[in-house]
Amino acid sequence: MNRTGLTIALAVAVVVGVLFGVYPRLDLDISASFFDPHTGVFRVNAQPWVMDSRAAARWLTALVFAPACLAIIGKLIMPRRRMPVGGRAALFLVLTMAMGPGVLANVILKDHWGRARPIDVKELGGAYRFTAWWDPRGDCPDNCSFIAGEPSGAFWTLAPAALAPPQWRLLAYGGALAFGAAVGLLRIAGGGHFFTDVAFAGVFIFLLIWATHGLIYRWPLTRTTDDAVERPLVQAAAAMRRAVAALARRFGGQTGKSS
Repeated sequence: MNRTGLTIALAVAVVVGVLFGVYPRLDLDISASFFDPHTGVFRVNAQPWVMDSRAAARWLTALVFAPACLAIIGKLIMPRRRMPVGGRAALFLVLTMAMGPGVLANVILKDHWGRARPIDVKELGGAYRFTAWWDPRGDCPDNCSFIAGEPSGAFWTLAPAALAPPQWRLLAYGGALAFGAAVGLLRIAGGGHFFTDVAFAGVFIFLLIWATHGLIYRWPLTRTTDDAVERPLVQAAAAMRRAVAALARRFGGQTGKSS
């Protein structure tokens, strides 16, 4: 998560944004290459392995994400035990997943940016009008095309890649980018998203991860420690135990009176 990565991400955003903003039909041309005008369907969707591949990608992302969630839950249940995933790492992974694929992609953009999916536009057998990536005034009512949701989750694997040991980090970044690109290509080929939906999913998720990593790890004014992250979890666990004990005393007392 250095300035080189930031520079590359911003350069990709500028080049793709300007090129596909000036020539928006490039998105249509790319998607049309996967569309069969004779049958009126995207060829890939006829393949039985497509849904299995999408499910496998979601499961893989969930498996990468699960240890951070389990570490936090485990700390709340057993506050004296050491977290198998460091406090900062768990916080970083949970925050980036929640804010990126969760809030940014699926709550803010996909439900409010009315760009229709390729499979839904008139040029590719649908009923909605095509709009450029920058135009939110499309016909799609919700769960729309911009930005790509599943590729956002796949590109999120850049977050755990950022925590890999330095000697493996470049390889981890490459694997995460390849994973995101593969999921994105599958969605483009199936008519689920345009190229720019996938490209900006990668850019936006990277920028969010870059900024969150800076807040937690790099920037002097905000960076924190594992102990500082774990301390509120220990306090929350103690508060939960007190609440449970109070409820037990209350209901135990009522039971004793009624008997």
